[in-house]
Amino acid sequence: MPALRLPSLRNWRVFAAGALALVAISGGLYWLSHRTPPASYVTTPAARGDVETTVAASGTVNPVVTVEVGTYVSGTITNISCDYNTEVRKGQLCAKIDRQPYSVVVQGAQADLANARAQLVKDEANAVYARLAHQRQDLLIGEQSTSQDAADAARNAFDQANAAVAVDKAVIQQKAASLRAAEVNLNYTNIVSPVNGTVVSRNINVGQTVAASFSTPTLFLIANDLTKMQVDTNVSESDIAGLREGSPASFTVAAYPRRVFHGVVAQVRIDPISVQNVITYDVVIAVANPDLLLRPGMTATARILKARAQDVLRVPSQALRFTPAGRTKPSGDSRVLWVLRDGRATPVAVKVGLDDGAMTQILSGALKPGDRVITAQAMAPRAAQPPARSALRF
Repeated sequence: MPALRLPSLRNWRVFAAGALALVAISGGLYWLSHRTPPASYVTTPAARGDVETTVAASGTVNPVVTVEVGTYVSGTITNISCDYNTEVRKGQLCAKIDRQPYSVVVQGAQADLANARAQLVKDEANAVYARLAHQRQDLLIGEQSTSQDAADAARNAFDQANAAVAVDKAVIQQKAASLRAAEVNLNYTNIVSPVNGTVVSRNINVGQTVAASFSTPTLFLIANDLTKMQVDTNVSESDIAGLREGSPASFTVAAYPRRVFHGVVAQVRIDPISVQNVITYDVVIAVANPDLLLRPGMTATARILKARAQDVLRVPSQALRFTPAGRTKPSGDSRVLWVLRDGRATPVAVKVGLDDGAMTQILSGALKPGDRVITAQAMAPRAAQPPARSALRF
């Protein structure tokens, strides 16, 4: 059996040095693959510009003046001379109601007035005779040629004759008023336009019967001037503060999605509108419509300017909501921005003004244009993992 040979001291030193090198390389690779990368930030330079706060609202395009043309009398429609989109003038005939029933009433009122006038003539003649009889009885009673009773009867007849004449005059006035009312109703059978404008809608047809009982039916809807329109918007009660007449506004409609129409706030109405316990207010936007592109009933999406700050220092609103990981916001009531200075995130206290949702106005603070304001924090990507190796064998 051969003798066992032990490794020499030199071989042991080589083996130890190789093992130490292997451990060092493995440790270095592990540290490189598991170390925490340095933080990196997304920054935006502070700059000067405009900040506007607006209110978004939806509404409906309507004519400024819309007149509902109805009827005061009932009857059957016999003629229609105004249709949709018809340009009409004030006093123009638009429709007719059957006149025959009202003509008969006018003729009856005329006959009653003539009868009352004839009765007046008769009673006036009777009054003349009663006056003469009264005068004769006065002469006879002075000569004591008649009785006092006869004289009193003559005076009574004269007074009654005068009273009958007065009654006849009052009846004539009454019959004349009845005739006038009948003539007015007869004239109401002609449906005319009360204004200059355009017929927006027609709600009747020839042969249709309209009844004017408790409420006047709407026969025509006439827009006074379609070159001047308004948008009635519903603004929430939380956004109504700060809106005032004369504020600029803009809106779009679905028919022209690429076109922005501009107008001004004409009225902020104080009458609340409650729908399912949600309170809104009607804000009226006046807009010119010379090309007649806007039509009644269109749905508009509007933006109304509440406040504007021009050429002010501004930063992204997101920067005011950012805090670096592992850092705390400094105490105090001021708002804090984190600014990248010398490669480090430095807090800066500022006072803010208007906020339009994207940009915020900076009123005061140690911030100047060009400062890199941090808006987000991004982690550097991890180092690539080394490929797995097979176990070493000795």
